[in-house]
Amino acid sequence: MPSNNPNTDPTADPISEPAFDPSQLAALRHAAGQASQLMKVLANEDRLLLLCQMVDGELCVADFEARTGIQQPTLSQQLGVLRNEGLVNTRRDGKRIYYSLASDDVLRVLRVLYDLYCPTPESSDAN
Repeated sequence: MPSNNPNTDPTADPISEPAFDPSQLAALRHAAGQASQLMKVLANEDRLLLLCQMVDGELCVADFEARTGIQQPTLSQQLGVLRNEGLVNTRRDGKRIYYSLASDDVLRVLRVLYDLYCPTPESSDAN
């Protein structure tokens, strides 16, 4: 009788259920910690809204205020959190500070969230 265990079934797809490797536990734990920290930062609506605004490029504080309606001091506080967490880069141009996404990983996560939760003109027309 064939086994239902994918680890012993030679026809099982090795990509869908990889065997557990105890030597990788430390690396998995580290990665889980990084993902958990990112999710904590994203769990705030204002911060998530600010990050989403940067998907297409850098913005200054005045741009964020106009696009999101988030006012000072909340705006500065949340941008400070994003900067301290390493999710955004800053660039000074005269008196203005411009903010941009600090990594492709953050951009990829934001695009997945956008695809799942943000309405598109096509989805609005269907309702």
